[in-house]
Amino acid sequence: MREEEFVKRAAYAIIAGLAWHDKKATDDQFIGYFPMIKSGASDERNFVKKAVSWALRTIGERNLELNKAAIQLAREIQELDPRAAGWIASNTLRELEGEKVQARLVG
Repeated sequence: MREEEFVKRAAYAIIAGLAWHDKKATDDQFIGYFPMIKSGASDERNFVKKAVSWALRTIGERNLELNKAAIQLAREIQELDPRAAGWIASNTLRELEGEKVQARLVG
C-alpha cells in the first residue's frame, strides 16, 4: 500500500464504501481486508486513523457474524502500542458493541 496520507485514506474509505453499498459482497471478502486494517491501525495521521476506524465499523455493521469478527479485530488492535490503535479500537468497540447496532443486527 502506498504511504501518502490521502492515498492511504482513500483505500480505507473505499473499503467502508464497499461495506456500506455492496450488498452482494461476501463476509469472506471483508474479512480479507482485516490484515490491511490491522496494519493501518498504527498510522498516527488523523485522516488515516479515522478512515481505518470507519472501514472497520462499517464492516462490523453489515451483519452479526462480521460484527463479531470486527469486534475481535478491534480487541487485537487495542493490544498494539501506538496511540492511534487505542483510539481506533475504542471508537470501534463503542459503536459496534453499542445497543443501537446490536439491536439492529439481532432483531
